[in-house]
Amino acid sequence: MKIFYYQVDAFTGSVFSGNPAGVCLLDDWLEDEILQSIAAENNLSETAFVIEEGDSYGLRWFTPVVEIDLCGHATLATAFVLLEHIVPSKDRVTFHSKSGVLSVARMDTMLAMDFPSRPAQPCQTPERLVKALGQKPRETRFSVRDCMAVFDTEQQVYTLRPDMQALCEIDAAGVIVTAPGTQSDFVSRFFAPREGIPEDPVTGSAHSTLIPYWAERLQKSTLHALQISKRGGELFCENHGDRVQIAGKAALFLQGTITI
Repeated sequence: MKIFYYQVDAFTGSVFSGNPAGVCLLDDWLEDEILQSIAAENNLSETAFVIEEGDSYGLRWFTPVVEIDLCGHATLATAFVLLEHIVPSKDRVTFHSKSGVLSVARMDTMLAMDFPSRPAQPCQTPERLVKALGQKPRETRFSVRDCMAVFDTEQQVYTLRPDMQALCEIDAAGVIVTAPGTQSDFVSRFFAPREGIPEDPVTGSAHSTLIPYWAERLQKSTLHALQISKRGGELFCENHGDRVQIAGKAALFLQGTITI
């Protein structure tokens, strides 16, 4: 069996930055074990699998070790592949996913994703989180999926060197660290060692939690975000209540076939 495969760098306008995602175009769903094996073989933060379903598409995402419920950069990468290479006459694609209906539309030189909002609720900072991060955040919040640690400065976020084993003890899929930005409204990093991702280069889904927090704190609905991982990425965000818009660029790195 041969599967058409693309690798796309998301939330960047050029290759070798942003977050690389694998995109597999399927005729029908394969067994979960095969999908997981392909994702493990690719060894990227996420591999997306997509099938055509009438006028829309079914979409699933796998890390090297587990299927996840929502992924931003691999959704952006999949939309890029479809709109640039498969259905270039269209301006929008719609996906059905574990997180409901997601749509991605052209927006000038970018693609804009419509995602659910996942606000985080304040809580007491767990001591094990302080130990894992090596610094105490000014506040801690939990969303339906992730733990968010808020710091005072971009430099604090940039210099964090978390203990990945200790992060695995946090009762959350991932840990978002964030602070006000010096050249953007806010910055972030994202760690998910429990999901097989020590540090994710750029995490669209984390912004489902970051956007409502920073929109309320900064009293503005349009936000410019930078994820300050080693590869780095840029996101243009809007808060729409129970939905958020996350926009960015993408660049094709690889096109070929997988043989199994």
